[in-house]
Amino acid sequence: MAKKQETKTEKIEREYVIPLRAEWKKVPRYKRAAKAIKAIKEFLARHMKVYDRDLKKIKIDSYLNEFVWFRGIKKPPARIKVRAIKEEDIVKVELAELPDKLKFKKAREEKKEKEAGEAVEKKKTFMQKLKEPVKKSETEEQKEEDQKKESEKKASVVEEGQKLEKAKAKEMRHQEGGKTKQPKRQKRVALAK
Repeated sequence: MAKKQETKTEKIEREYVIPLRAEWKKVPRYKRAAKAIKAIKEFLARHMKVYDRDLKKIKIDSYLNEFVWFRGIKKPPARIKVRAIKEEDIVKVELAELPDKLKFKKAREEKKEKEAGEAVEKKKTFMQKLKEPVKKSETEEQKEEDQKKESEKKASVVEEGQKLEKAKAKEMRHQEGGKTKQPKRQKRVALAK
C-alpha cells in the first residue's frame, strides 16, 4: 500500500518589477490600460508557474487596478512593482508600494469597514438585550389585569347590545301592517303619439 502524501498549502510570496511599455505599445492607444492589466496577468502566470497559464487564477487587487488606470486608458505606467502571493493555485497580486493618494484611500476604506463592524456588533448586543425577558413589578401586573377585566366587560356589553337589536328586528318582522314600500321614482310610461 502506498501512503498518501500530505500536500501542505505552500504560500509563495515574491516581488516583481513588471515592464509594461513593450506590451502596451503593441495595441492602439484606446486599449493600452486594458493591455497593461493583461500583461501583468501573463507575466505572473509565467513566473509564478500557474497551471496552463490560466489568467482566471490570477486575482488583481483593486488598488493595483486603480493605479494602472489612474492616468486614463491611453497612458498606463511603463513599469510597475508588485507583490505576488501564491496560495494553492490562486495568485493574488497587489502593489508593492502604494502611492500616497491610494494610502489615504485605503486607510479611509478600512476605517469605514471597522466602523461598520462596530455598528453591527452594537446592534447585535442591543437586540440580545431586547430579547431577554423583562421582570415586571407587582403594580404593573395589577394594572394589566385591571385592563384585561375592563376590556372583557366592554366586550360583553357590546355582545348584549347586539343580541337585543336582533330580537327587536325579529319582532318587527312578525308584526302586521308594517310600512309598505313605495317606489322611489315614477314608472316610465311610453310616449303617446
